[in-house]
Amino acid sequence: MPVSASDFVIPFPLRYLFPRQLLVKHFWTPKQQTDFLDIYHALRKQSHPEILCYLEKIIPLISDVGLQWHMTELCTKIQRGTHPAIHDILALRECFSNHPLGMNQLPAFQMKALSRAMLLTPYLPSLLLRHRLKAHTTVIHQLDKALAKLGIAQLTAQEVKSACYLRGLNSTHIAEERCRTWLGEWLQISCSLKEAELSLLLHNVVLLSTNYIGTRR
Repeated sequence: MPVSASDFVIPFPLRYLFPRQLLVKHFWTPKQQTDFLDIYHALRKQSHPEILCYLEKIIPLISDVGLQWHMTELCTKIQRGTHPAIHDILALRECFSNHPLGMNQLPAFQMKALSRAMLLTPYLPSLLLRHRLKAHTTVIHQLDKALAKLGIAQLTAQEVKSACYLRGLNSTHIAEERCRTWLGEWLQISCSLKEAELSLLLHNVVLLSTNYIGTRR
């Protein structure tokens, strides 16, 4: 049997005692995969209240009264457990292209919270956090354009669930058709955004997933 370098670093029995930490996803059992994805989602979900709280706090800093109203409505809907409509989110694209919510204007604590929501380490200097969030969101935006061109119907059930999970939805307990519907909403929002508005796509990881049917676990 071939021996890998990790065999000399990680004792073999430990991999079975700590499979989530020491085994790659390929070796997880179906039950472990569901359990571990739930654990990871619970970790990223811890940052959701902090992210939403900041959106509420910056409402007075939005210069346009109409956009202030839209942001207030969106925050209120999410707090009440309502899943926002696509137009509720896209109405705020201008807020996320410059001050106070543009990618270059986000404060360090919001970038740390967003990093946790994306399952990325928040323990980096602000400059690196911003660069990595930009790069990560840009890649997802490019994948979204390619996926929209291909068509969601071409994806298998597992591919749909994986795509949803990557974008913030805990798809492990949601029916395939519900996942396809959610992914369609995500793509509609993503493909409507310009590069300067990608901070909205980053925040959409929270905005679109928090109250979706079946996610309140």
